[in-house]
Amino acid sequence: MTTYALIMLIAGIGIPILAALNSALGQRLGNPYAASVILFSVALTIVVIGLFITKGTSAYSALPGTPISLYFAGSFVAFYVLSVTYVAPHFGIGNAIFFVLLGQMISAAAIDHFGLFGAQVSPITLNRAGGIALMAAGLYVIQKT
Repeated sequence: MTTYALIMLIAGIGIPILAALNSALGQRLGNPYAASVILFSVALTIVVIGLFITKGTSAYSALPGTPISLYFAGSFVAFYVLSVTYVAPHFGIGNAIFFVLLGQMISAAAIDHFGLFGAQVSPITLNRAGGIALMAAGLYVIQKT
């Protein structure tokens, strides 16, 4: 569990860095779409290299019969990257990420509560709702200037 927590902590650290770098690139290029194409090209290259290193290409044999809805994850990544690339220079990295985190907490709680997309069911209890509210309040205090 510690390893998983550490991996996700590093991923969380990377989200604002991604936002800052790609929004700066979008500003320099004058187009958030151009910056996002570069970001996705670099990401695709890294993932393809990882796929071949791990010999994971056989996983594609499971594609037939896979529900089409599972392919929509990429649209959320594209929306996130484009929106943060466009919004962050005007709204601030901290403010943009504040609302991303708030949205993540709401969405994650709903997904867990209803067991959506095959997730493990974890009902929203009073303690859990209170914890989410405390996290939201903490995020607000951090961002309030």
